[in-house]
Amino acid sequence: MGFHLLALRPEPGLAATLEKARARGLAITGHPLSAIRPLTWDCPDPARFDGLLIGSANAFLHGGPSLARLSAKPVFAVGEATAAAARAAGFTVAMTGSGGLQGVLDAITAPCHLLRIAGEEHVPLTPPAGVTFAEVIAYRSEALPLDPAAPLLASGEALVLLHSAATASHFAAEMGRLGLPRARIALAALGPRIAAAAGEGWAAIHIAATPDERTLLQLAFDLCQQARSIRSIPPRQP
Repeated sequence: MGFHLLALRPEPGLAATLEKARARGLAITGHPLSAIRPLTWDCPDPARFDGLLIGSANAFLHGGPSLARLSAKPVFAVGEATAAAARAAGFTVAMTGSGGLQGVLDAITAPCHLLRIAGEEHVPLTPPAGVTFAEVIAYRSEALPLDPAAPLLASGEALVLLHSAATASHFAAEMGRLGLPRARIALAALGPRIAAAAGEGWAAIHIAATPDERTLLQLAFDLCQQARSIRSIPPRQP
C-alpha cells in the first residue's frame, strides 16, 4: 500500500488533476481548499499592447467581460492548460511555456509591451531588456475550510499535492486549527516558493523538478511506488 494523494486546488483545475492522477492508477481524493472569485477590472487601451502574458487558465475562466476587448491579442501562456483555456476563449496562442512564467517572459523577442492578467496572488517577474508589461488583477482566491479532508490527513497515509503558495500557507494554518500533526504528512509541491509557504515540521517535503503538473504527478507516482516497495519488503527473520 502506498500513499493516498490529496489534491487541494480549486475547481476546475481540481477535476483535471484528479482525472490525470487516476489515469496513472493513483489513489487520489480532491478537496478544494479555495475558490476563485472574479474581480472587476478596467481594461487598458488594447492598442498599447503587443500581447497578453498569462500565468493561469483562471485569467480566461474568470476574466469577465473586459477580456472581449483583448481577443485580438496573442497570448503568451505559462503552460499547456493555460494555452488550452486561451484557445477555448477564442484567443490565439503565440507561445506556450513549460517551466514557469519567467521562462516565457525571458523567451519573448524584444521590443514587446505586454498586458499581464493575473490573480491577487501572483509570482513577481523580471522582464528582460526591451520587454515590458503592465498588470491588471482579474481574480482572487477565497480560502475554504479543510474539515472534510481531516479523516484522511489524520490517518497519516496522505501525500498532499500543493499547486500554489496561497494554498500551501492556508493548508498549514488549517492543519493547526484542526489539531492535525504535520509530522505524519508528506507534501509534494509544484515549486520551491510553494514548499516554503507550507513551513516546516512535515514528514517530508518533495518539490517537482519543473513547475508543471505532469512533473508533479510523476513525482507523486514515483513516491507512491517507493512507498509500496518499502512496505513490501518482508521483515528480517531473527
